[in-house]
Amino acid sequence: MARHQARKRFGQHFLTDTNLIHRLVRSIAPARDDRMVEIGPGQGALTRPLLDAVDHLHAVELDRDLIRLLERQIAPERLTVHAADALRFDFRTLATDDKPLRVVGNLPYNISTPLMFHLISQMDVIRDMHFMLQKEMVDRLVASPGTSDWGRLSVMIQYHCDTDFLFTVPPEAFSPPPRVDSAIVRLTPHATLPHPARDYRFFAGLVNQVFTQRRKAIRNGLKSLMTMADIEAAGVDPGLRPDQLSLADFVSLANAAPPQEGSPSQETAP
Repeated sequence: MARHQARKRFGQHFLTDTNLIHRLVRSIAPARDDRMVEIGPGQGALTRPLLDAVDHLHAVELDRDLIRLLERQIAPERLTVHAADALRFDFRTLATDDKPLRVVGNLPYNISTPLMFHLISQMDVIRDMHFMLQKEMVDRLVASPGTSDWGRLSVMIQYHCDTDFLFTVPPEAFSPPPRVDSAIVRLTPHATLPHPARDYRFFAGLVNQVFTQRRKAIRNGLKSLMTMADIEAAGVDPGLRPDQLSLADFVSLANAAPPQEGSPSQETAP
């Protein structure tokens, strides 16, 4: 295969450990007719094993040198490469009524958080997602209330998905090796939301607002939105910190809040 120098501005770290690659493919368990999408195929280390399991694969890649490399080596009837920034790509264009998407990727560390939020905005066309991410981020995705990893990202992803930590990937599995451990996570959208918010945008803004003051009691973080009585009416102790609240607690607070003239501001990052 032609050599490609990893580009720092794209956050590229190419997976090279074949045993880990095949372990990931086994975890995904693709079927021949799955509507599979790979984000950031790189030099094709995961692309080729996936193509051994599926009839056709879509890939979203920004680096034009890598696109040319892949298109030279893999027939277009097997692989469709979309030259696009995954943060702006409309994944709905790839889904069909009977075939929701199965999304997979070794995500660049520098865009992984905003990409998570971009994908949850299109969750209605996604069957599941398998991602290689910085282990610290996976710990946050799968975290439980009352732990140091529980935060806005945990709440917002778990609102939409079941989260499963699959396995850890050491730095030496990549070229160049990153300075941190990575891990594989499976995200499976809920068929029915376990705790639906009446106003999703308000709920998302409320979660963002309280976690900007994660060390303070929620009565302080919510004082512009709710009174002590409102919080207690939601069945939540106003003296608790945000990291002590469950997903159900946050939804209860949002649903109990009095009508607002404007929702709290929402930022891309947690």
